[in-house]
Amino acid sequence: MRWEVWLAYFAACWVIAVSPGSGAVLSMSHGLSYGLRRTTTTIFGLQAGLVIVLLVAGGGLGALLLASEQAFMVVKTIGALYLIYLGIQQWRARVEADAAQDGGPARVAVMSRRRRFATGLLTNVTNPKGIIFMVAVLPQFIDPNRPLAPQLAILAATMCGVDLVVMHGYALLASRMQGLFRNARAVLWQNRFFGSVLMAVGAALFFVRRQQA
Repeated sequence: MRWEVWLAYFAACWVIAVSPGSGAVLSMSHGLSYGLRRTTTTIFGLQAGLVIVLLVAGGGLGALLLASEQAFMVVKTIGALYLIYLGIQQWRARVEADAAQDGGPARVAVMSRRRRFATGLLTNVTNPKGIIFMVAVLPQFIDPNRPLAPQLAILAATMCGVDLVVMHGYALLASRMQGLFRNARAVLWQNRFFGSVLMAVGAALFFVRRQQA
């Protein structure tokens, strides 16, 4: 891969990563609820999902998926319903408090490490917008006259490196606000806010359209 091509891709990765999406919402939600250290597991799950989507798109399967109305509808529906499910779970998340009063200190029930990783992975894997983007953008940075595997490895490592930094940034900013959400009522409204955002993002996916051949 030529140096100038990689630099262009590197810049594109920053624009994509910084743009708010379901991954950013999830990182902020977990950062605020669990802190930065625990949210790292969620972010690693997001990266695993990102690599899967990139490999699917880079290997040509993404183009085949977008060519099939039925297959695209299945992925889109699964992705939308999954984000809505996450939003409902966030909305209904139990708040453990030492005292039921509004001023009592609150503790949020923490997801297991495995569940946090799986949540991140599924959030990106089931996102049809990610598939559309990869199919549209990746070919511009792939040289058909060179081996595909090394190029995909470079593209995946670059995108995940950038996304790791950005998602940790979102999680860090959110975790710094934990001091504002130390009582049961504040944590409850925090869960409802992020739950509503996740449900809204999920509902928006129903309006995503596949590229026309």
